[in-house]
Amino acid sequence: MLRLRDIMTTEVVTLDPNVTIREAMDTFTSRRISGAPVVEGGGVVGVVSATDLLQLAAALPGVPTERDLATDLLDDVRGDDIDVEQLPNESRNDPSALFFTDLWDDAGATVVERMAVPLTAEWNFLEEHTVSEAMTRAPVHSLTPETFVTTAADYMRRERIHRVLVMTGRTLVGLVTTSDITAAVADGKLTAHTYVFDPPRRPPGANRWRRRR
Repeated sequence: MLRLRDIMTTEVVTLDPNVTIREAMDTFTSRRISGAPVVEGGGVVGVVSATDLLQLAAALPGVPTERDLATDLLDDVRGDDIDVEQLPNESRNDPSALFFTDLWDDAGATVVERMAVPLTAEWNFLEEHTVSEAMTRAPVHSLTPETFVTTAADYMRRERIHRVLVMTGRTLVGLVTTSDITAAVADGKLTAHTYVFDPPRRPPGANRWRRRR
């Protein structure tokens, strides 16, 4: 009967727990995978999926874009209180521009600076967080290479998972997904063949020829 060693993927894409969320997403996209084991020091410490990364990204706060306006702030930026002569030439015709720029003070930079460096770690929260924050930590779902494929399929259905690590002890030797099992079924690898016209087997020690009397 077919076992996991017969259908598993041995060249498994793994991630380091210190890889950023952006790098992990890039890896998933370029390799066309939806999840990967997280390995550190030669051992599996967890597993992370694209869903895990999206859930973490959705839960993280973005860079602030506005804040509550206090009365004193509004007073400070009224046009009547601004010395136009002290403004840069491009702002003299529109002193109110200073008001909108000032709204970014709590973000740590002006609007111009934000637009100039949109991909730096200061502004890109996906590069400020790592896979270790999103992954499911060990112990993870795993089976041995000798596990029957039918047993693995039943296990994955019960646990509602789409992939299972194939491990010998703590060593990762492969990965099996629902797609691997589906392909095995489609190729007829799980079908037991019975030959109706097989000749009957002779008992051990029986003579092939018997002399007629």
